[in-house]
Amino acid sequence: MRLARAIGVIGLIGFIGMVDGCASGGGYTPETYVVRPQDTLYSIAWRHDLDYHELARWNNIGSNYRITIGQILMLRPPARAPAEALPARTNAPVPARSSPPPPARTGSPAPAKQAEIWPPAGTPPAPTPPPTAAATLPPASDGGSTRWTWPTEHASPPRPVPGGGILLLGQLGQPVRAACSGHVVYVGNGLRGYGNLIIIKHGENLLSAYAHTRDLAVHEGQDVVAGQPIAQMGTGAHQIPALYFEIRLNGKPVDPLLYLAGAK
Repeated sequence: MRLARAIGVIGLIGFIGMVDGCASGGGYTPETYVVRPQDTLYSIAWRHDLDYHELARWNNIGSNYRITIGQILMLRPPARAPAEALPARTNAPVPARSSPPPPARTGSPAPAKQAEIWPPAGTPPAPTPPPTAAATLPPASDGGSTRWTWPTEHASPPRPVPGGGILLLGQLGQPVRAACSGHVVYVGNGLRGYGNLIIIKHGENLLSAYAHTRDLAVHEGQDVVAGQPIAQMGTGAHQIPALYFEIRLNGKPVDPLLYLAGAK
C-alpha cells in the first residue's frame, strides 16, 4: 500500500523537479555568479546547465578548475571585440596605361579549356552509408571504464523526470553506488531541488549525479569504481525514499537508460 501511494505521487515529484530545473537555469540565465561556500566549478556549471569546460574558458580558469569564495564568474561568453575598421575606399581615378595594349592575334581563336570534371563521366556515385545507432547515440563512456551499473536497487521501473534524469524508488537507507568509474567532483547540498548531491566525472565530457542521498561515503577529489557504495538513499519530495539519477554529456542531460541498458 505504501509503495502504491509512493508511485502515485511520482508525477508530482517530476513536476517539482521540472520547476526546480527551470529555476536553476532553464529560462533566464544571469550574466554573473558569485562563488559561495561548497561551490565547485562543476556544481556551478550543473546549476546553470553549462559545460564546465566553457565556463572555465570564459573566466580564464586553469586546468585545475580551482575557484575561490567571492569570485565573480561570467556565465556567458565574453562579448567579441568589434572588427577592425576596413580602410576607406577612395574615388581616385585609375591611372591610364603607359603603353597601348598589344594588337589582337589573327586567325581562329584557341578553344577554351574545358573545366575538369570529377569524378569522370560514367563513374557510378559512391553509395551513401545508412545511419547507425553509434552515430546517433551518445558514447557509452568518455575516456573511462565502459562498465555501467545501476546506481541503486529500484522497486519499480525507472520514472523519467522532465529535464533528463530518472527517479528510482526504493527503501530508506539502501546503498547508492557509483554507476561508472570516475572522479568525485562535488559533494554537498548547495543546489536547490537536489538535496544531498554527489557529482562524478567520467572522462572529460561525461558527468553523473546522485541526488536526495544521505550518509555520504565519499569526498571531493576521490576516485571511485563502478559499483562502489557512495551514499545511502534518502528522501525526496513528500519524504518518499527515492534516488534521482542524471547523466550529462558536454553539459547537457542525456537519457541515462542508454547507458544503463544491459547493466546489472
